[in-house]
Amino acid sequence: MAYVKGCDMRGFLSFQILWLLSKREMHGEEIAEEIERRRGEKPKAGTLYPALKSLSESGLIKGKKSGKMIRYTLTPQGKGVVKEAKTYFVHCFGEIFTGR
Repeated sequence: MAYVKGCDMRGFLSFQILWLLSKREMHGEEIAEEIERRRGEKPKAGTLYPALKSLSESGLIKGKKSGKMIRYTLTPQGKGVVKEAKTYFVHCFGEIFTGR
């Protein structure tokens, strides 16, 4: 359900990746599966891995190679960005949940 008629929800990918990594470290396939569980649609590798690369290049996440997989974690900077993003998200969308 990445697309709700008239409302494209794909713009939240970076935020969702950071949010998931704030819970625990994950490799790319775990991230994709968790996003699929939440959205109903699994992101394509051509969407997910460039987002991971961008977040890594921005210093928000780091990857540690383990065999053929890379396990991603938040950096201290990434943790700060998640905190700021949650505040921003609640400011923008909080009334959806409170019904005000």
